[in-house]
Amino acid sequence: MSDLVITTFSADDIAANVAELGALLRACVHDGASIGFVLPYSVADSEGFWTSKVLPGVQEGSRIVLVARIDGRIVGSVQLGYDTMPNQPHRADVNKLLVHPDFRRRGIGLGLMIRLETLARELGRSLMTLDTRTGDKAEPLYAQLGYQTVGVIPGYARDPMGGERLDATTIMYKQI
Repeated sequence: MSDLVITTFSADDIAANVAELGALLRACVHDGASIGFVLPYSVADSEGFWTSKVLPGVQEGSRIVLVARIDGRIVGSVQLGYDTMPNQPHRADVNKLLVHPDFRRRGIGLGLMIRLETLARELGRSLMTLDTRTGDKAEPLYAQLGYQTVGVIPGYARDPMGGERLDATTIMYKQI
């Protein structure tokens, strides 16, 4: 995709773009993405996630945020968490792969993940881990990228649409 631009966001970038990042997160949640949030989900909730949960990790140097843009618009994001314990300096976590529902199936998630793995290698990380709702839209992408399924945990998280149903999560890893 020639008009896709993927950049690493600094703490200042996150602060300057918190409304648009919040809108991305909100659109994904409202589309049913199981990324930790349950409807109803307000604008304040979505912006607060970036300022209180993501921004401190970027400021501390324990989290990288990649953002995908098309024609200047934020259409995707993914995070690399690498604040690991002393016995796990080789490991990093994939967090919150988001692609705006209007821009899915265009290679944005793939581009974000490939760039994320490159950054992880540059940090000396050789093992990537993640979890995803079992059967979710991103699960085939992770498998395509070579992530292996370790197992499934039933009843892991509430349905994001606000119901009482508990969804399973699939735990995956990849050696890079």
